[in-house]
Amino acid sequence: MSAYPRPAAVRPHILVVNGRKVRHPVFVLGAPCSGVPILARALKRSEGFHLTMGQRWVLPVVHAFARNPQLARGRAEAAATVLRDAFAQGWQVSPHCCLGCSTACREAAGAEGTGPCVGDRVISRYGDASPDLLYCAESLVDAFPDARLLQIIRDGRDAVAGMLTDPDALAWFHPGFVDLDAESAHPVIGVETAADRAEWPGLSVVGKCAMRWRGTVRLMARLRNALSAEQLITLRYEEMIRQPVAAARAISSFIGAEIGHAELRPGPDPAAEAGAWRRLLNPVQAAEVERVAGDELRRVGYGA
Repeated sequence: MSAYPRPAAVRPHILVVNGRKVRHPVFVLGAPCSGVPILARALKRSEGFHLTMGQRWVLPVVHAFARNPQLARGRAEAAATVLRDAFAQGWQVSPHCCLGCSTACREAAGAEGTGPCVGDRVISRYGDASPDLLYCAESLVDAFPDARLLQIIRDGRDAVAGMLTDPDALAWFHPGFVDLDAESAHPVIGVETAADRAEWPGLSVVGKCAMRWRGTVRLMARLRNALSAEQLITLRYEEMIRQPVAAARAISSFIGAEIGHAELRPGPDPAAEAGAWRRLLNPVQAAEVERVAGDELRRVGYGA
């Protein structure tokens, strides 16, 4: 990831949606199965927020940038424009706007029926927590220079255990889903070096999940080093679910809007517990995660 500030070629742009200027939009980033939906739910149910997750106008654009990093490389202005246009459509509120929303988005809102999950008269802030949004983070900042980015990191062993039962996460490993021949490195699957490229085809599914988590954490670290504390905050999943009041306070201060702590809990899913990998991964799988991502686990504080 290149260092900021980005080239001055990206011109300032004011986006107006539903008759209101979009100011300080909030974007939630993280590896698969790292708690993004929990954080998104808390934001989505906060007063004045219109946060989308996998909206039909947005997700194809996000996945296009994720699958083909060269689409944005050297084309900062064009990439920013494409993203702004996608969100301009995705954040529109109309009688039928939610018909193309993901199930996760409607569930996060607690929405029933087919009408909008938010009333346009109460919207004061916008945001998005689409899967794989992290992989177009640079373009997001180009598109929305005043954006607030929330990163969430989780123990890679728990994230891998979750990915193993997540069809959307596993889909990235299907043949032809990403083109390694077109890229010397591919952040969405964590391939960064010639050694990674050589190892990738022979990895088990567990190993591929571990490499993807490892690459995502490295990408998040570079992003954290490139952006200011006013632009980005990194949350630890385990601390968020154990101390939701403190987490809500930190998030509220960062984004400049109040969010409640009640939604910052994982719910009844046993896989959402901290340390669930000890039950969900067998010894061979745990050893594979350690082999591929052990150094990164320890670097970010998950060595025990």
